[in-house]
Amino acid sequence: MLASKLYSPTLREIPADAEIASHQYMLKAGMLRKNGSGLYSFLPLGRRVTLKVEQIVREEMDATGAQEIMMPIMQPAEIWHESGRWSAYGPEMFKLQDRHDNGYCLGPTHEELITTLLRNELRSYKQMPLILWQMQNKYRDEIRPRFGLMRSREFVMKDAYSFDVDEEGLHKTYQIMYDAYDRVFTRCGLNFKPVEADSGQIGGSHTHEFMALAAAGEAEVVSCSKCQYAADIEKAVPNTLDMAAEDAADVELIETPNCSTIEDLANFLQIPVEKTIKAVAFDVDGKTVLCMVRGDHEVNDVAVQNLVGGNTIEPATDEELKAHGLQPGYMSPMGADTPDNETFYVIVDPTAMNVPNGVTGANKHGYHYKNVNPKRDFQNVTVATIRLMTKDDVCPHCGAPIDIVRGIEVGQVFELGTKYSEALNATFLDQNGKAKPYVMGCYGIGVTRTIAAAIEQFHDDKGIMWPVAIAPYEVVVVPVSSKDEEQMKIAEGLYTQLKGMGVDVLFDDRNERAGVKFNDADLIGYPVRITVGKKSAADQTVEIKVRRTGHEEVAAIADSAARVQAILNELRANNM
Repeated sequence: MLASKLYSPTLREIPADAEIASHQYMLKAGMLRKNGSGLYSFLPLGRRVTLKVEQIVREEMDATGAQEIMMPIMQPAEIWHESGRWSAYGPEMFKLQDRHDNGYCLGPTHEELITTLLRNELRSYKQMPLILWQMQNKYRDEIRPRFGLMRSREFVMKDAYSFDVDEEGLHKTYQIMYDAYDRVFTRCGLNFKPVEADSGQIGGSHTHEFMALAAAGEAEVVSCSKCQYAADIEKAVPNTLDMAAEDAADVELIETPNCSTIEDLANFLQIPVEKTIKAVAFDVDGKTVLCMVRGDHEVNDVAVQNLVGGNTIEPATDEELKAHGLQPGYMSPMGADTPDNETFYVIVDPTAMNVPNGVTGANKHGYHYKNVNPKRDFQNVTVATIRLMTKDDVCPHCGAPIDIVRGIEVGQVFELGTKYSEALNATFLDQNGKAKPYVMGCYGIGVTRTIAAAIEQFHDDKGIMWPVAIAPYEVVVVPVSSKDEEQMKIAEGLYTQLKGMGVDVLFDDRNERAGVKFNDADLIGYPVRITVGKKSAADQTVEIKVRRTGHEEVAAIADSAARVQAILNELRANNM
């Protein structure tokens, strides 16, 4: 490709709404353009990266024996009603009607569609195991689209669905797909970690997320320093912490003006934060849920939702709180309504239950109770682990110290079991002629999130540093002066030679200053740059620079193509 023909409108300045590196550099490098909130067009360079990721995915899916299909983006509402997820999926689903008032959605996922597609034709155990997959755009009405490809309303996803006759078969298929995902993300050059995770809206009994580790990640990952344990922080279950025993004192009502936060309260009373008991309240499908954790801990809303049940979890309103005797900013079970576990729940984390002579809200504005001993003073509450792990916790498996790092979810694998096949009456005949529901799994890869993750992991202040496998072009040939005929002749010759060797190469033949070409090469992130300079003709040499490592060397023109090929092979071997 000639750079003079390439449509790649680079920007001098970073758009104001681009908050993270991947968003900033894809816009600045002319790979992406915003069309609306959470909606983007891929320009030629960005599209080339997408196709390379897709090709890796396709090769690894083919290697598993999975078969590629294509299902419609628009799905009939009736199959989602049949599964019970039309309302359960929540407000992220794009819903629409045709001119005949028939309901549809833009597919956020395809469990319902694949199950109903097969239920009348996958009829015998002899047809299984079966894995079908597709590469397709997905749609989710994000409440706050941000971070470019990290959280958009339209995105490219690979989704696969497996069908087995029993749980044993599903476990085998799950492992096959897990291993394939490991290969995909390794080949894409990512630094990633598979972690135990919550199944969320998809459901199922067992799941792993593949997390690309990056500071810009929206998720937190708990990782053991000793054993192999790793989990999304929402899935990780911390141990119950003990506190030094004290003689229980009598509860005392105290005035605490302007102390509506735990930090304000601890400072005012000059006590450690861990001697306070914090309240957080949610609305879960119309149920008010009061959650109590130790003051230095945070509530795990996923654990709360899993415990209570329900499809949506949101902060409770002041009106909802007051309806149950709760005073916003000063809440606790003491003085509130008695929980019935139908309309009003009170859940206390077991570590909070161990706080001796603690301080908590009095359900009266400007007042707290001190000398609260939850085991004595919290009545009719549910005790369950609802806090998030902290860096001071230990591994729940081996007791070793843990690390908490941020990650970007780029893939997830699920054991669904019979959740969808039973709901949708999708059965096959077993060896005895008995009808049984399919035992299913599903497996997703966020193609566009993988691209964003690669940039978040590999960039500097100049631009992107693509892994070779997914770079838009592997090599760029840059003549310092397009007006120098000798330079152009050498550069064109190398370009032609590299193309003949199967190298994905760009020839920067533009009539621009050398500095502009070098800056663009660094911004776009070509893994290898060949520079043809003033002395190239006389010395019969060129300069070769590796973007990721910064390594520079001078090579004879006659040997340079072979040398570049060797460098590319070395980068590929190291997944760089």
